[in-house]
Amino acid sequence: MRTIDRVLLEAGLLVPFWLFFGVLITASQFPGYSHMDLAMSQLGAVGAPTHDVSPWVNNLPLGVLFVLCGAGQLRRFQDSRLAWIAALLVVVHGLASMSAGYFPCDQGCVPAEPSFSQRMHNLSGLVMFLSLTLASALWIFLGRRLLGSPGFSRFSLLCTVLALVTVGLMAAAMESGHGFGLYQRLNYGIAVIWLAVLAWMSLR
Repeated sequence: MRTIDRVLLEAGLLVPFWLFFGVLITASQFPGYSHMDLAMSQLGAVGAPTHDVSPWVNNLPLGVLFVLCGAGQLRRFQDSRLAWIAALLVVVHGLASMSAGYFPCDQGCVPAEPSFSQRMHNLSGLVMFLSLTLASALWIFLGRRLLGSPGFSRFSLLCTVLALVTVGLMAAAMESGHGFGLYQRLNYGIAVIWLAVLAWMSLR
């Protein structure tokens, strides 16, 4: 495997760590911020004390890492159409992450009359969820075929199911007003760990 391919795929290994420490460090500058109840988007919301810094620490660099890893997948599995689609979904996820940072949500992130920026932020978030969830679903079928790993196929199935379950819990938490931050972190944490495992398996 060429050095450039290894560097691109290794970007996927960095994603979970960047997400964890980026959110942790940014939230430390937000007095009273609750990881249990508040969305990560609130770190970059209009009027938040971390409004200016959050996109540069979280959305934009994470987006770049996703795009690099997706490009690595495109190069690594260029003979498989399904794998190409999955890789393009990872690239789309990275671009949507950048978009979510460029278009911050309104103050509180749940306004009665959302601004254009809020609507774009919501759309970016939806694309982020769908793209990575669909990518993991495709690898349910690709794991054995391309990696020779039925275990990774089962892992992809588990991650896809957990992504759907946790997004349902997020919706319920939004209604109750409690626990949204926890379920969002579980949802995204599962997705980025799945990507890191895929990158590691691809490097092998």
